[in-house]
Formats: sequence, C-alpha cells, structure tokens
Amino acid sequence: MELLPMLLLFGLLGVMMYFMSRRQRRAQEQQMQLQNSLAVGDRVMTTSGLYGTVVDVSDDSKIGIEIAPGFETEWLRAAVREKVGPEVEDDEDVVEDDDETVDDELDTVEDRDEVVDTDDDVTADTRDESKKADTKK
Repeated sequence: MELLPMLLLFGLLGVMMYFMSRRQRRAQEQQMQLQNSLAVGDRVMTTSGLYGTVVDVSDDSKIGIEIAPGFETEWLRAAVREKVGPEVEDDEDVVEDDDETVDDELDTVEDRDEVVDTDDDVTADTRDESKKADTKK
C-alpha cells in the first residue's frame, strides 16, 4: 500500500520529463533547420538583436552578415535567432522627408517668434498704462 503512491509519483515525474525533453528536442531541430536554410539575401536577426542581410554562407560554421551598406561582419551560424521580413524602405527617402519636416518646423518656430514679439509689445504697453494709472492715484 505504501509503495503505490510512491510509484505513481515517480511515474508522473517520468511522464513530465519525457514531454519536457521532447519539446526541447523539437526546438533544437527547428533551430538547426533555420541555420541550415540560411541563404544569401535573407534578412536575419541575431541573438544579440542585430539586424542584417546574409551575404556569405560558404562556411559550415560561420556566415557573413551585412549590417550596413558596405559593412560586412562574420558571425557563427548559431548566433542567428530568426529570419525577418525584407527591409521596409530606403534610407535616402527617409532623409529627404526629414529635411522637409525640419524646414516646416523652422517656419513654424519663426512664426511663433513673431507672435511672441507681438505679445511682448502688448504686455509692455499694458505695463506702461498700469504705471501711469498708479502714478495718477
């Protein structure tokens, strides 16, 4: 009788360990498939969070990743965490849009300065009138 609960406990523990190891094994197989399927032109993210494009897959343990135009680095295949989608937009387009936005903001700031100057004049006139009123009393 005392042996039955102990056997059930060990049996339950064995089943849990089996399913946990199965899940780990499946994750390792998926990671191996990802690393073996890397090809030139794939956009990837490394385990450190760095995004880049694969440019060299000639070695079995290392790959070349271009992280900026003309800047290639060498990584272990195991450092690739996942494939990501293609790049969204060119950097040149973004720079042109930012320049226009900055010009628009500068125009707005200049307009604000004119409004502030006008407000200062009104405030100064109001102060002069209140001083005159104080001296009359």
